[in-house]
Amino acid sequence: MTVAAFRPRPEPVEVARVTARTGELLEVLWGRASTAPASASQMRVLLTLEHQDGINLRTLSDALSSTPPSTSRLCDRLVAAGLVERVVHAADRREIRLHLSARGRAHLDDLRVRREQELQAVLAHMPAYKRTALLEGLEAFCHAAAWQIHDQGQQPDDRTA
Repeated sequence: MTVAAFRPRPEPVEVARVTARTGELLEVLWGRASTAPASASQMRVLLTLEHQDGINLRTLSDALSSTPPSTSRLCDRLVAAGLVERVVHAADRREIRLHLSARGRAHLDDLRVRREQELQAVLAHMPAYKRTALLEGLEAFCHAAAWQIHDQGQQPDDRTA
């Protein structure tokens, strides 16, 4: 048996504290991986467009919890950097749709590769059984987070309780 077997079940507040700290450390690691032509706010735009390609400015503003003028300025800078494209909607010429450009997609792909390399360097210092436990915990966290964000009508599948 491991020491963890004798450890009482951690309360959500304890796990949240460690998870928040982990997020801060990831920000530092990922900062090292960045050659960012985009700020953190602009990265949120790129990631949102990656998952909701072709949305309009109002929908993007809502997704970012921002105002349309602020979101428009963010997009202006991303368009100027060649990371985002504005396209007039075919059915309504007054509506502009936002898309990641090929350069924007390449930027996200490259950033992910560099971030994963930073993480691999850290994970290489962990024993294999701890990496396994981390993976299982992160998979459960992702499932619960997806439920919290998208599927609040149903209880998450709790396989780890």
